[in-house]
Amino acid sequence: MPSGPQPFRPDLFAFFGNVYAKRMFGGYGLFAGDAMIGILHDDLIYLKTNERTRRAFVEEGMKPFVYRKRTGEEVALFYYQIPERLCDEPEEFAQWVRRAQAVAENSPSSMRRKRRVLTKAKRRMGKKPARR
Repeated sequence: MPSGPQPFRPDLFAFFGNVYAKRMFGGYGLFAGDAMIGILHDDLIYLKTNERTRRAFVEEGMKPFVYRKRTGEEVALFYYQIPERLCDEPEEFAQWVRRAQAVAENSPSSMRRKRRVLTKAKRRMGKKPARR
């Protein structure tokens, strides 16, 4: 059971590699390369999940990142708070981050972005992109 907010510690990512932050959601999006792998909000780290990886977060009693629209409606995203115990286990934390990176890199939005980049590169090289 989570015992409360854990302070953000950039050193946790030492076993994972380079991660940078961009301001968004009233907090920060956490990125590895072009893939958004997590959210930092109110000193809590949330990692990107899918149906398969979400199970580990739920089994540890973790909750999704939720934001409130201007209409007052709450929306839960596919980012789940990390278990506090991972703050003391940076090597295991890195494994969770790698899974979040794999989910982010294989997400539909990431795949669309990759196709756009490839199409633009082909146009610059004078090749027409293949039609679908």
